[in-house]
Amino acid sequence: MKKISMLLMSLCLMVAFAACSNGDSTPSETEIGATAEADGAGILIAYFTMPEDVDTSGVNAVAGASIVVNDGEVLGNTEYMASIIQDTIGGDLFQIETVQQYPLDHDPLVDQAAEEQDAESRPELSAHLDNLDQYDTIILGYPNWWGDMPMAVYSFLEEYDFSGKTIIPYCPHGGSGFSGTVDTIAELQPNATVSDEGLAISRNDVADSASDVAAWAESLPIF
Repeated sequence: MKKISMLLMSLCLMVAFAACSNGDSTPSETEIGATAEADGAGILIAYFTMPEDVDTSGVNAVAGASIVVNDGEVLGNTEYMASIIQDTIGGDLFQIETVQQYPLDHDPLVDQAAEEQDAESRPELSAHLDNLDQYDTIILGYPNWWGDMPMAVYSFLEEYDFSGKTIIPYCPHGGSGFSGTVDTIAELQPNATVSDEGLAISRNDVADSASDVAAWAESLPIF
C-alpha cells in the first residue's frame, strides 16, 4: 500500500508540474488575436486625395496628375501613402470628401483650387466622423495646392475639436514641401499637439516611396 501511495503522489506531482509549465507557454490563438486587434488602436489616418482622370495604360505613376497605379488600381498620391501607413502601423482610414465634385482634368482642377483659396471657401463635406473620441493620433494627409492645404481640409479641421490629440501631417507636393501648412494646422487646432515630424515628399517620388513612407511611419513615437 505504501508503494502505491508513493506512486500516486508522484503522478500527481507530474500532472501539477505539467500544468504550471503550460501556463508559461506561447500565447493562445485568442491572446494573439487580441494583440493583433490592439495594433493601430487610437490611430486615424485621414486624407484628402484628388486623382486626375488620365490615361494610365502601361504606366505606374503620372506625377503631374498626382496619381499612382498600384497593381492596376489608380490611387491618388495621398491615398496611396495612407494605404502604406495603414499597412505599416495599422489605424483606420478616413477619406475627406466633398459634396461638390472637383473636376478631374488638371487645368480646371487647379483653377478651382485657386478660386476656393481666393474666396476662403469651406467646401461642404459629404463624409463625417462619428467616433472621434476613440482616436489619440490623427495622421493627416493632403496635397500642397498653391502653397496651402486644399480648402476641404480646412473644412475638416474646423468641423472637429482635436484638443488633447496629436496631429501628424504628411504631404505630397510639387516642390514647396509643407509651405506654411503645419503652422496653419496648429492655428486651427490650438489645443492639439501638431507634430513637426511630418513627411513631405515630392509628387514625382511618391510611386517609389513605399519603403520611405513605411520607415517614417514606424519611426513615429505613437506606441
